[in-house]
Amino acid sequence: RRYKQKLNPSMRQIHIAGEKLFVDYSGVTIPIYNQKSGEIETAQVFVAVLGASGYTFVHVTPSQKQEDFILSHVLAYEFFGGTPEVVVPDNLKSAIIFNDKRHGLVVNESYAALARHFSMRVEPARPRKPKDKPLAEQGVQAIQRYILAHFRHQKIFCVDEANDKVSEIPDKYNNKVMKRIGKSRTQLFEELDKPELRPVPANRYIYEQFKIARVNMDYHITLEKCNYSVPFKHLKDQVEVRYSTQHVRIYHKNEIIATHPRLRTPGETSTLHEHMPSDHQYIHEKMNPQRLQNWAKSIGEYSTVFVEDAFEAVEHKANAYRQIVAVLSLAKRYGSTELELALMYATTHRILRVKSILYILDKKLYLQKSVNNESYKVPTLFDTHENLRGPDTYK
Repeated sequence: RRYKQKLNPSMRQIHIAGEKLFVDYSGVTIPIYNQKSGEIETAQVFVAVLGASGYTFVHVTPSQKQEDFILSHVLAYEFFGGTPEVVVPDNLKSAIIFNDKRHGLVVNESYAALARHFSMRVEPARPRKPKDKPLAEQGVQAIQRYILAHFRHQKIFCVDEANDKVSEIPDKYNNKVMKRIGKSRTQLFEELDKPELRPVPANRYIYEQFKIARVNMDYHITLEKCNYSVPFKHLKDQVEVRYSTQHVRIYHKNEIIATHPRLRTPGETSTLHEHMPSDHQYIHEKMNPQRLQNWAKSIGEYSTVFVEDAFEAVEHKANAYRQIVAVLSLAKRYGSTELELALMYATTHRILRVKSILYILDKKLYLQKSVNNESYKVPTLFDTHENLRGPDTYK
């Protein structure tokens, strides 16, 4: 009892104009009603508060994931019209990996890239010490009251709609005159923080993700089911991949070795000619659609049809080269006649996969009669001659 009666004094923090920005998520979430399924999802409320003036920014996001967290920061700096020297986040994984005595301070790589772009320091609050960012806690509490008051009788159906309605709240909150000071947060912002904030960089920050990958034997790395080439001398090397919605950059020992546009369709490949070994470059130059079509014509009619169908199935014809070569090469193993029969069957059933065509050849599916149709005639390459006598001749 005597211990509980002891006073625990709080240290008053002095905030320098334009120095610190405190960021946090509200404990109160906004319900989002899904019109199709009827389910209720929750949207997160991001709050950013400048230290000296208490000027507050609010943004609604679908989650607290890294991409949403960083987007909220970018919009906050545009809202303030400048950037502070220090940002003080909580210890969520989107910002801080470790903050303890054992590991020290380890900042998330994407969040560190954001800080480098805006030339800021990251000084997170101590774990389980909300008093390290009292302005953020106070701003979150005040914004929560405004949100509860505004949305208690409303239904919101998407995050964009929530942002449109929430955009009115910061103006009312910031323009409200504080009795203790006799000025609003907007007035304090114009007097204190705004003149001291550093200008926002001319180039808007582009969110990038980071991944460690290993170069495969075909001198490509795999990123989200798509393949990107690197110089072949880096076979089996471990590389760092930085990728955004627009581009993919690949680094080895902090030196950039390849840049590609971002691919979206699983299985797509981006290969730069200069990344190939010299013998592969020769084969790549030698291989072209006309050569493959001529090769198919030398085998037969259905080989030509297969090549045309394979080219139509892909966006870039070069992506079908490997598949076509694998199928046409089967003529050496099974013979041109057998391959033509198999491709006749494959064309009828719209089959293009190499494994499926191999299965047709191995099982000779083109010779099997239909179980449900006794009068079914097996198609062959030799039943088109007009002088065929047929089975009735021998009755």
